[in-house]
Amino acid sequence: MNPDHLRIDKTTIQFIQSFVRSGKPIAAICHGPLTLIEANAVKGRRMTSYPSIQSDLRNAGAEGVDQEVVTDHGLVTSRKPDDIPAFNRKMIEEFAEGKREPHRASGNSR
Repeated sequence: MNPDHLRIDKTTIQFIQSFVRSGKPIAAICHGPLTLIEANAVKGRRMTSYPSIQSDLRNAGAEGVDQEVVTDHGLVTSRKPDDIPAFNRKMIEEFAEGKREPHRASGNSR
């Protein structure tokens, strides 16, 4: 399922919000951050994404950057398929570290 469909699925958004609230690590690549925007999980975060959604990230309160992989408090993001090797390495590292204190700047309701 693509992010445009996932971001309007209430069950998906509630699932993401539960990960955010619990401090579990999260990874998103390409357009995946659209679901994080919908879940109010990006405010105050430093993130990257596919170039076409950088404005969406900024409008939702994230600091959007153009880097291969970005990690912010257990949230791993990458831009595109070419970034997958670096994304996978960082994602595995973050998942191995496990849960953290929930990120305070993110909202959990719409």
